[in-house]
Amino acid sequence: MQVDILNKTGEKTGRTAELPDEIFGIEPNDHVIYLAVKQFLAAQRQGTHKVKTRAEVKGSSRKLHRQKGTGGARKGNIRNPLYKGGGTIFGPKPHGYDIKLNRKVKDLAKISALSYKARENAIVVIEDFSLEAPKTKEAASVIKSLNLDKKRTLLVLPGYNENVQLSFRNMPTVLGVLLADVNTYDIVNSDVLVLTENAAKIFSEEEATAGAEA
Repeated sequence: MQVDILNKTGEKTGRTAELPDEIFGIEPNDHVIYLAVKQFLAAQRQGTHKVKTRAEVKGSSRKLHRQKGTGGARKGNIRNPLYKGGGTIFGPKPHGYDIKLNRKVKDLAKISALSYKARENAIVVIEDFSLEAPKTKEAASVIKSLNLDKKRTLLVLPGYNENVQLSFRNMPTVLGVLLADVNTYDIVNSDVLVLTENAAKIFSEEEATAGAEA
């Protein structure tokens, strides 16, 4: 798949980037995308919910009245869950929500999400650029020149660049991530995927390496 490389002003540079069909041209698997998104969202939950049982609430442990002969129901102490201020039965306890997925399933989900973006023509490749200082105004001008200022944009960088990442961090519609940290949820949650030229090259190099090993 050939994609035109644009510069910071949104104009074509005359060069193209090759995005391998093995990553951007497969038949997407919707179910593994669902599993990967479910895993990501579940991992965001703290799982710190907690209620007190009858053993933990305040109150006397004295039995309210004798077991038999009163004509009423049997009662224990005031901490009984049936009374106001009593403990809670089968309430939530702290626990994790992590879901385990095999590496092959996670990789297939990511590739499927990338293939959907390619199908929708929602991939933009921009030449590598740098900023002399962290300036959100300059970052916003780049996004506006690409006509992406009203779209949720996932900007993928090949490596850490402090000025670039700090510049895009304050933009609510742009998420800048390293190529190594891209996940299925971020891809699915974006309207447009923006790859820098070097990030696009890494995809081709990884595919070439994988093909050689096979």
